[in-house]
Amino acid sequence: MELINNLRGGARVTKWGAVAALVMAAAASFSLGAPPANAVSCTAGVGSDFNGDGIRDMAVADPEATVDGKANAGLVRIVLGGDKGVTEISQALGGMTANPETGDKFGASIAVYDADKDGCDDLAVGAPYEDVNTTEGAQADAGAAYVIHGRPAGLGEGSTVESYTQAGLDGATTTESGDLFGYALAGGATSGGKPYLAIGVPGEAIGDRSDAGCIHYVQGTTKTTVNQDDPDVPGVAEAHDRFGHSLAATSRFIAVGAPGEAIGEESFAGAVTLFNHALVAGRPTALDGVDEDHPALVSGASAKDDRFGTALSMVPYRPSGADSETDALLAVGTPNENIGTVADAGAVTVIRVKPSGAVTEVNFMDRLSSGGDERPATADFFGQRVALANTAPGDVGTTQTIKLAVSVPNQEVGVAENAGAVHILSALDRSGGGGKALTRGNGLPGTAQARDFAGLGLWSSYRELYVGVPYSKTPADRKGLVYAMSWKHIDDGTGSVRTLKPGADGIPDEGKAFGSDVR
Repeated sequence: MELINNLRGGARVTKWGAVAALVMAAAASFSLGAPPANAVSCTAGVGSDFNGDGIRDMAVADPEATVDGKANAGLVRIVLGGDKGVTEISQALGGMTANPETGDKFGASIAVYDADKDGCDDLAVGAPYEDVNTTEGAQADAGAAYVIHGRPAGLGEGSTVESYTQAGLDGATTTESGDLFGYALAGGATSGGKPYLAIGVPGEAIGDRSDAGCIHYVQGTTKTTVNQDDPDVPGVAEAHDRFGHSLAATSRFIAVGAPGEAIGEESFAGAVTLFNHALVAGRPTALDGVDEDHPALVSGASAKDDRFGTALSMVPYRPSGADSETDALLAVGTPNENIGTVADAGAVTVIRVKPSGAVTEVNFMDRLSSGGDERPATADFFGQRVALANTAPGDVGTTQTIKLAVSVPNQEVGVAENAGAVHILSALDRSGGGGKALTRGNGLPGTAQARDFAGLGLWSSYRELYVGVPYSKTPADRKGLVYAMSWKHIDDGTGSVRTLKPGADGIPDEGKAFGSDVR
């Protein structure tokens, strides 16, 4: 069984007249990253802090939720830290320029950053299957993206909302069917303090090459697009590259996944393109294109259908001898990698990115890396999701402080097929072994059920790991759930594991795939 590799799907209902599509660009009260007209009173907090009170909040996506009777319209639940309440963000929110419709999948991607630098984090949400009417007619699955601004009251009714189609964000582009604008998102602040947002558009046609892909990039008031035919960008835009399928970024670097990239004669081998945030001719600076045939990567080789770059995660890294986090570590998921004769077992490559853009391979991992009885298995898809964490930010990175969580959604647990697991590994330790596999009933609460696909939601901060089980088959959890656990708990078992799910702790008992993404 192949999981999560199909870009399109779902019943669609066309909406948005041409006027509404044009209004979308003007709907924002200010441009992405610009100072707000009237600054709100927020105090910079830690992580996803939407109300600026210094306590971490959580955004949990359910892109398959029914909203206003529309199946798969999608929503995001905001769980404020300190038991301060739960709110719902969907296209039914006041200030949106579109309504919930069947198959939009609002929340298919989310990112958190402080777009207006007011101290309250803001939530970016992708709805890649949004249909948009333009002057050229109905554009199915063109996609949309939204930025919902934080404030002392948190996210919800009354929040400022910016709504964008592709052409609405950048008038030099065109909104077209199948673009999937908003399929992936990454946001943050550059090392110089400027907010940025990258938006993946993997279905974008470049000339007559369908699904070649591009990204939109916003830094302050600068808005641009990047594709593989742009000057100095490695590679060539080709059909089915799906450039922009995945994104990861730090204050210094941006990584763009193209899991459909052909390497030589090997179709869908996959590649990742690296940039930094320095703008040259209005675009981020291209550094290198990395695939499994890159001279710096010694453990793998590009092969047909590997899909290198399906999943990405990146964290700042301070190497020994440096006085700050000058570098970055990038984890690249290759879920269809064959391990020996085991097809689609999956692997993860960890890459160090130096300030110059030079790359070196730090690690190469598969299920064997977890030690014990772990062995690669056919169609496990090890690396479908990856999450790096630097548990001691600012310090020199070590084998103890740089953690890697790897989702293996199709892993069997006992007799439960496709129950799923999350493997915890040291990103810097090449010795093999020493890791652990978390499954429901072994490291995670609950009981593993067939087709749970545990770990399809995966995110980490320097303090905690978040594991989503959006397709839980446990009777009490059929709307999905999220486990939130500290890295200390994972290391030595101390502390508790929180379980968030619809119907508990103030979260409405509604939805379908709660935990598909977490921030």
